[in-house]
Amino acid sequence: MGVVDDTTSETGATGAADTDGTTVPRRDGPHGDAVSDGLARLTARLRRQDALIVAYSGGADSALLAFAAARVLGARALAVTAVSPSLAAAERAAARAFARRHGLAHVEVCTDEADRPEYAANGADRCYHCKSALFDAVAPLAAAMGARVALGTNLDDLGDHRPGQRAAAERGAVAPLVEAGLTKAAVREISAKLGLETAAKPAAPCLASRVEYGDRVTPEVLRRVEAAEAALRAMGFPVCRVRAHAGGTLARVEVPRAEIPRVTELRERVDAAVRGAGFTFCSLDLSGFASGRLNALLPLLPS
Repeated sequence: MGVVDDTTSETGATGAADTDGTTVPRRDGPHGDAVSDGLARLTARLRRQDALIVAYSGGADSALLAFAAARVLGARALAVTAVSPSLAAAERAAARAFARRHGLAHVEVCTDEADRPEYAANGADRCYHCKSALFDAVAPLAAAMGARVALGTNLDDLGDHRPGQRAAAERGAVAPLVEAGLTKAAVREISAKLGLETAAKPAAPCLASRVEYGDRVTPEVLRRVEAAEAALRAMGFPVCRVRAHAGGTLARVEVPRAEIPRVTELRERVDAAVRGAGFTFCSLDLSGFASGRLNALLPLLPS
């Protein structure tokens, strides 16, 4: 394990409308009682921990969990970000900034999933090997603190294909958001109530989730995906995915359906940006953006 950074500090902002299509009620919205109840359940759950290490990516779920854990447990809570080629530089910077702004105890650890053949093979269980690498990296910190490791899993995640949950169960990790009965919508509502800027943050899974199952996950392919998505966001497409197919030579661009006409208008710029990132071909998915689209390939994998 290599601890490479830590951060601290404070302040906050509010969110109203989620750019990936989720409406985030304002603090004075009609769901105030339900939001307060959800926050109370989460607080009560966290109070039962002696110490907690939060696996913190900076997304809406882990940011709320890290913030709440710090508020309840103080110095007995630590947010830990796993750093590897699958973490986009922009996401790493955003996680650091959130931790500084809100005074979280925060460290980064280097994880070695990219060096594990089972992970690089990119089978249906890739996430299992990724989470295993995370738990191996944080184990010394957890032992030193006498802490459990907590993941930002919410209730909605339980119905998805997430092999990492098996690794979490094997290592005795906890999921306070699940135990508090919080869905993704509830996480966003509570975050808005608390004034967290992540309330409206679009989902940003790891870069490896963009690579077609069965194609090897390599630092070069991840770099292409990261660069292409950064270029699309710079063009004004904050919600986008660049899925890598055919060994990382073909990029399949997904944006929300309402944005497809604009992508078409900018097709020459989009094509140049994606190919400039290292892809040979650029295609546009006419079905529009949807989380987890590559899971449609799971039935085609060797059993």
